[in-house]
Amino acid sequence: MIAVSKRLDGWRLRYRFRQLLRHTNHQLTRRFQMLQAVAGVALMTGGCGIRYSPTLNPKGPIAEVERELLMNAFMIMLIVVIPVFVLTFWFAWHYREGNKKATYAPDWSYSWKIDSITWIVPALIVVSLGLHVWVYTHLLDPYRKLNVEAKPLEVSVVAQDWKWLFLYPEQNIASVNQLVFPKGVPLNLRITSDTVLNSFFIPALGGQIFAMAGMRTELKLLADEPGQFMGKNTQYSGRGFSDQHFQAIATTPEEFEDWVAKVRRSPNKLDGASYAKLAKPTIAHPVTYYSGFAADLFDQIIQKYGSCDDCPGTGTSQ
Repeated sequence: MIAVSKRLDGWRLRYRFRQLLRHTNHQLTRRFQMLQAVAGVALMTGGCGIRYSPTLNPKGPIAEVERELLMNAFMIMLIVVIPVFVLTFWFAWHYREGNKKATYAPDWSYSWKIDSITWIVPALIVVSLGLHVWVYTHLLDPYRKLNVEAKPLEVSVVAQDWKWLFLYPEQNIASVNQLVFPKGVPLNLRITSDTVLNSFFIPALGGQIFAMAGMRTELKLLADEPGQFMGKNTQYSGRGFSDQHFQAIATTPEEFEDWVAKVRRSPNKLDGASYAKLAKPTIAHPVTYYSGFAADLFDQIIQKYGSCDDCPGTGTSQ
């Protein structure tokens, strides 16, 4: 009997030890999973800072108005979103099984008060959003002239595979994947495409606008302060789309003149042969300068796809 008792005690000890080990492993596994979840959230939100969100941290008056429109629309829609979440938790709590005070009405079918709320509130939201869209659509017209006394800087923009060509007609210079302009000076952009549909976008300065072959669109931008901003194509255009970025650099007037002088010292000229070579598809094309180009190059690019002078946004530049 003593031997049997000792053997049973040994089994009980081993069983408890295994239980303790299993419990410890379970706790360690849970803590490790929690650490993994926290690390995953940190990694996913690591790029969500304000400096990574140029739309929420604008550097120009146009982008500021667009942010205002975005936030206004967000606040208006919260009128629906917040009550939905609040009422979801309230219903779950109020009509729980243990609440005997909750009204039980199995034959209930209609309430004019609830029906009024579910129709009037969404209708008011739609009307409010419609008014915002109407007002801001005209206010943010990309063709609208900016109310700034400084003389605008004219730049012609050509989308290619997979890069951006910027032509400065007044300075007779050109650059690839680099747009430089003075702060506080309106930037008048004439935009077209020498390939498929592209979308020109500098988030920190303003909204996007399409670049289309055989057509010309316009965009007015302004930077309040010096800085370097990301420009990109937001319309998928093929294999090199993910690398189709450019530098948008706002400088002081003196720095802009220095940059123009540097570009004019480039030995490259953008004639017919060099343009044909540049227009060939390239990925991650480096910044390139040209100290001259044909005066009607932008118009030639549009006209080679045919033009319709009676169609909005088409034809030669004026």
